[in-house]
Amino acid sequence: MIAPAKRLDEVKEYYFSGKLREVRQMVADGKKVINMGIGSPDLPPSEAVIAAISSAMADAKAHEYQSYQGLPELREAIAAFYSNHFGVSLSPANEILPLMGSKEGIMHISMAFLNEGDKVLIPNPGYPTYTSATKLVGAEPVFYNLSETNNWEPDFEALEAQDLSGVTIMWVNYPHMPTGAKGSRAMFQKLVDFAIQHNILLVNDNPYSFVLNDAQLSLFQIEGAKEVALELNSLSKTFNMAGWRVGMVMGNAQLIDAVLKVKSNMDSGMFYGIQKGAIAALQSGAEWFTELNKVYARRRDLIFKLADLLGCTYNKETAGLFVWAKLPAGIDNAEAYVDTILYDKHIFLTPGTVFGTAGEGYIRFSLCADETVITEAINRF
Repeated sequence: MIAPAKRLDEVKEYYFSGKLREVRQMVADGKKVINMGIGSPDLPPSEAVIAAISSAMADAKAHEYQSYQGLPELREAIAAFYSNHFGVSLSPANEILPLMGSKEGIMHISMAFLNEGDKVLIPNPGYPTYTSATKLVGAEPVFYNLSETNNWEPDFEALEAQDLSGVTIMWVNYPHMPTGAKGSRAMFQKLVDFAIQHNILLVNDNPYSFVLNDAQLSLFQIEGAKEVALELNSLSKTFNMAGWRVGMVMGNAQLIDAVLKVKSNMDSGMFYGIQKGAIAALQSGAEWFTELNKVYARRRDLIFKLADLLGCTYNKETAGLFVWAKLPAGIDNAEAYVDTILYDKHIFLTPGTVFGTAGEGYIRFSLCADETVITEAINRF
């Protein structure tokens, strides 16, 4: 039997990969499972986006290999988007690299900047892919705990007290997934100062800025951030294009060039029609965000009712596609609790432990379900 690479010894199958397989089997067995576990937008992209990809099919170059750096007009659209919404200036020529989703960017960045044995600061709770990508390249995850008492922001005193020797990258993610904490410019300033002081590459994963959030933040709003930082963003959540796989990484030319060296050996460019659709999305007017957030606000109000039924507590002043809720006292195993709901009520939620040990005692509800579906979930209780 051919043995898999040793690098897989430390990496588990992604939680949702296995759990959704179980959910699909339950559905195949005739059970009406309500999925409020994952953040996969159920709403369509705008009509302009659909029209753009449709009309692109007739273009002479639509079916050729595309540039590893994306169409110039896509990079220009990303630059204009960041200028209009974040007040940040980026050069389309060499400070922007389109990606096939920001998730691939996490792996590309890890491959570009980490050597075996390097250390990586990873938030706990946080997106599991930061940890798995770190382990796949042979680096060492070093977790920094986030807590509700500190509004899920880094404890800089605790960070300074850690042994930071060998730390190469620090992952941050604001608005934060899974908790919805919005972050602040003051916090970003501290992060940039910390990264400069310790010569650490700071990477902000920023796909939730426009979902139920009234103030868009970027690391590059902080003076000096381009010296030490990269920022990832995505069209998946903001424009309902999760399956299209469109993201981007921004930073100074030297850092972007290092990521491009990895990316150009991993794919052969993004499909032309998708790039045209992405351009149309990035040019959306304010009404797109307003209408999208009206839908999510109504859904979130219903999720609050469901959380109340379960005896959970939560912060209403959060951003993003999720409601992060603390379980009632006495429930000390989030995974067991979520499984009980799945098997008894046929409702799939996410245990907080998927995102790290600091997620114990919490569950996450997704807003990617229609109001009628959430109402049905409420009725099941």
